Amino acid sequence: MELRLDEIVARFGGEIVGAGDTVISRIATLERAGAGDLAFLANPKYRDQLTTTHAAAVIMAGPAVDGLAAAILTPQPYLYYARVAQLINASPVADPGIHPSAVIEGAVAATSSIGANVWVGRGARVGEKVLLGANCSIGPDVEIGAGSHLAANVAVYSGSRIGARCLIHSGAVIGSDGFGFARETNGAWVKIPQVGRVLIGDDVEIGAGTTIDRGALGDTVIANGVKLDNQIQIGHNVQIGEHTAMAGCVGVAGSAVIGSRCTVGGGAVILGHLRIADDVNVSAGTLITKSISSAGTYSGVVPFLEHSEWRKNFSRLRHLDSMADRIRALEQRLAALEKKS
Repeated sequence: MELRLDEIVARFGGEIVGAGDTVISRIATLERAGAGDLAFLANPKYRDQLTTTHAAAVIMAGPAVDGLAAAILTPQPYLYYARVAQLINASPVADPGIHPSAVIEGAVAATSSIGANVWVGRGARVGEKVLLGANCSIGPDVEIGAGSHLAANVAVYSGSRIGARCLIHSGAVIGSDGFGFARETNGAWVKIPQVGRVLIGDDVEIGAGTTIDRGALGDTVIANGVKLDNQIQIGHNVQIGEHTAMAGCVGVAGSAVIGSRCTVGGGAVILGHLRIADDVNVSAGTLITKSISSAGTYSGVVPFLEHSEWRKNFSRLRHLDSMADRIRALEQRLAALEKKS
């Protein structure tokens, strides 16, 4: 797609510096951009690249820099870049229809596109303009909202609900059994039936290989606008609030409740039955072992130890601040005594 800068600004706002009739056809980095490319500057540490870039135009925060061919000034250049990139790289719209090899037992809207070897189970309902990639498995009584796209090899277990305009990548599994077992006196495990559902809101993205377990009794709930990266595990009865985002390899244990607009860095772990407040940011690799009641950023990794030793050492770590205050007070008293002597 080719667009003029004045067409982009008419759609998304911002201020043009330079020729508004500049035509761009793709997004590129400052370092690699050439003729016809629109670059962006979101991180100030790359500002020196503005003097060497060959981009036709740059999305950036003001003020403009001398020597640029053209620029779009906006207070949020990264967000602006995301919107322009969506416009230029719009996903192709699949032709409606059902592949001859698909097995359809439920109801599929006439505007939807159903790929090869897809199974739609009895009682399932697939909404308008849904795209189901090859080999998707849609269990009985599943509902998929309008405009959602499931890539190849996604499995959705019975009773799950997926909202409108969701994107679910290959290998994701929605609604498999949670990890629920009771232990016999002889050590054997007795499976607890998982009879809840997975309820996914609108505009949710779920990465490749991510798994979301169904509830044991109640439901696992993923609210509107949630973004889950690849290889994430969401346990049974977890609740995730609106517009929360999680990076790859996060693990959330059963019955944890996570607030809205949170971020969770890659490899972080949230233990079960905890509550995380809204607007909490969890750093990569952090282990959350107790509930968080206030917004903010939380970080920390504790070395692996034998459990009783770990508990003893960690109990001391919790008092480091007060110990430091006491040491400073003792140092001040000692200094005062030395002056007297």
